[in-house]
Amino acid sequence: MVTKQRVEVSVYQQAKKGNYYCGDSYFYEENENEFICAIADGLGSGEFANESSQIVIDIIESRKDEPVENLMKQCNRELTGKRGVVLGVLKINFETQQYSFSSIGNIGLMTVSSSFIKKRNIPLSGYLGGFSRNIKVLKEPLSKDLMFIMFSDGVSAKTLSNKYFMNSDVNVITDTFASLLEKSIDDDDITLVVMKYTG
Repeated sequence: MVTKQRVEVSVYQQAKKGNYYCGDSYFYEENENEFICAIADGLGSGEFANESSQIVIDIIESRKDEPVENLMKQCNRELTGKRGVVLGVLKINFETQQYSFSSIGNIGLMTVSSSFIKKRNIPLSGYLGGFSRNIKVLKEPLSKDLMFIMFSDGVSAKTLSNKYFMNSDVNVITDTFASLLEKSIDDDDITLVVMKYTG
């Protein structure tokens, strides 16, 4: 699945082995001012994990114009009495030439610059579940051809160290990831969203 606008996107998703439902949900959209991407991972796996993660994604989709911090807080409020979720939200603002990212739990973000400098964001530990949470929002400047690799915990740190993550083609990264994954044991839901800001 690829979109060619100011942000090129390629996605790989797979449910945990033996499950019909993937506990991860994702959403991305671009308009003339900004791009948004979110990955939510319901605690556990299967149908109930999927239900919680999809609730959060539906909230983000309906309120996508709000700042990242507001989205995180609103999602947390809506999860009162439901299974918890870990969540990462990325917004790329074309006008301010800045991106914002917030994550609670194990949704990670790695950026790779056009000069192949990698940076990993360290998410806040825990999960969203309706109780009071501190929200931290990372804000960084944009640069042309900056790659964003956003992922759930099914993507390991060892996998992210592979050289193919330095490729500048979003499709090559997800295709290579998928082909190498076939040779390994899938013991978790996996979502990998690779994005390239083309300017």
